[in-house]
Amino acid sequence: MTVQLADCRRLLKAYEAHRPSIHDVEKLKFTGVGGKDVYNITAVFSDGGKELIAGRVESRDNEQSEVAFFERHGDCWQLLKDLPTFSLQDPFVTRVDGLLVFGGVEVFTDHQGRTLWRTVLYKGKNVKSLVPFFRGPDGMKDLRLSQLRSGEILVLTRPQGKKGGRGKIGFLLLSSLSELTVKKIEDAPLIDEHFTGDDWGGANEIHQLENGKVGVLGHVARFDKTGKRHYYSMVFMLDPQTGHHSPLEIIATRRDFIDGPAKREDLKDIVFSGGAIRKDAKLILYAGTSDTEAQRIVLNDPFEKYEREDEPVAVGDGEF
Repeated sequence: MTVQLADCRRLLKAYEAHRPSIHDVEKLKFTGVGGKDVYNITAVFSDGGKELIAGRVESRDNEQSEVAFFERHGDCWQLLKDLPTFSLQDPFVTRVDGLLVFGGVEVFTDHQGRTLWRTVLYKGKNVKSLVPFFRGPDGMKDLRLSQLRSGEILVLTRPQGKKGGRGKIGFLLLSSLSELTVKKIEDAPLIDEHFTGDDWGGANEIHQLENGKVGVLGHVARFDKTGKRHYYSMVFMLDPQTGHHSPLEIIATRRDFIDGPAKREDLKDIVFSGGAIRKDAKLILYAGTSDTEAQRIVLNDPFEKYEREDEPVAVGDGEF
């Protein structure tokens, strides 16, 4: 079967042709950060009986960020000063073997003075006990993992450069976290390359489906002719045993959220999927907008259709 790569403009046109219902949208407020921005948040997760959010905390005029943890108090999310902070960007959380696994992007300078980045993973019984256990390949953001019902660990990668261009999604299965290595990540096959050479994307969160497959929440992005960036929230279904997948589908764009400021002129049209909660046939999506704010939006659950027994497994982007 011929694979048709996802084209950002065509995906956007398909989305706008049948724009889904938005049930609720809320701009999240954060306190305790000294007026800094909080964006690119996780979905709400449980830790020690508390419901928390991790978020990227940053001044408007630079990208020197840290990740901190917040608990809801009234209509605001308050910084928890008794919890650690991490010199990372774009946090994510999951659970493996009963442990909390937390990660984010570490920006660093190599021995040649170049600015690089990599995904760093931590684990622990809770946020307070998190310790680092793995650093991903230099130059790779959006490394994500999830423990399947079989006990296997699904790892989604995002190489750039010679293998991945501007950024494509790869995958591999491990028997345990102890098998995770930089080489295995670098050698992971791409998911039918997924994106055109001009576009890029990455996974942000993995959701297990009732039929044994997984739903991937992520982002797809492009530059326009003036160099401005455009990021959209997207999903697709993946069979982790075979690599077969559904077409990419945009589920939210910047205009679906409440208007607000942008960090820079070229970052106005940015939605960065942070995480989501599936509940009562709805998807509660937590996202960063325009690299300055965090918002929560409620949609019809786009993963439901992938759980139907008669839903065909497509390969590549297909037609809508």
